[in-house]
Amino acid sequence: MSFEQLTFQVTSGISTITLNQPESLNSFTTQMLSELAEAFSKAEDDSQIRVIILTGSGRAFCAGQNLNERQRSSDEPKYNIGQSLRERYVPIVTAIRSSTKPVIGAINGIAAGAGANIALACDLIIAKESASFLQAFTRIGLMPDAGGTFFLTRAAGRQKAMGMSLLAQPVSAKDAESWGLIWKTVPDQEFDAEITRVSEHLSKGPTLAYARTKQAILAAEKSDFKTAIELECDLQAELGYSDDYEEGVNAFKEKRPAIFRGK
Repeated sequence: MSFEQLTFQVTSGISTITLNQPESLNSFTTQMLSELAEAFSKAEDDSQIRVIILTGSGRAFCAGQNLNERQRSSDEPKYNIGQSLRERYVPIVTAIRSSTKPVIGAINGIAAGAGANIALACDLIIAKESASFLQAFTRIGLMPDAGGTFFLTRAAGRQKAMGMSLLAQPVSAKDAESWGLIWKTVPDQEFDAEITRVSEHLSKGPTLAYARTKQAILAAEKSDFKTAIELECDLQAELGYSDDYEEGVNAFKEKRPAIFRGK
């Protein structure tokens, strides 16, 4: 598939998906959402890709749904937003969460509405200090979607989730970091270098261990202790038979960097 509203690049096992409609602050259109779903599928299916980066072009990460697509005349039926969510947004959020590869959210600017929540779906979120997160939904009579109520409540707690959602006020990247919504903020001038550093680190790591770590942590969000620890035992047993585990132990004994081949 050729992409028109995003770019898809692969370098040294790192796939970079860039939302590329800067004139509209990378707001989601039906076409962009379709391309984004295809891009994640392509990255997941390529065994040479070990890390996925999701970012935006220009001064925004993503301003959310492009409302121009929702305009209608008075004689047209009202738009079924729930159906749109199920058909277009849920598959993307699910693809990010279920990917066996680490997904880095490289938040280069404002992330608003569904753009904020797709950013929050990523495994490791790194933002420019000048970036911000906005649950803009109540400004237009809606509620957070695309997983927003789930991500906000689990990461930041009920009060922060309520405040962001009800007041619809932007939250700085620094505050998002202190609330536990994202991994870290980076000075704007250091952002590209930090994304490169982190993605290269992950691209050289044990891919199966990353996949099982992600699986266990996401499962723990809705598990009790007994279920979580049993899953740890099962997944760790699998990893103990892997070639990467053997290489890791040998490298430790030989006091050298491990060379992980991946699953």
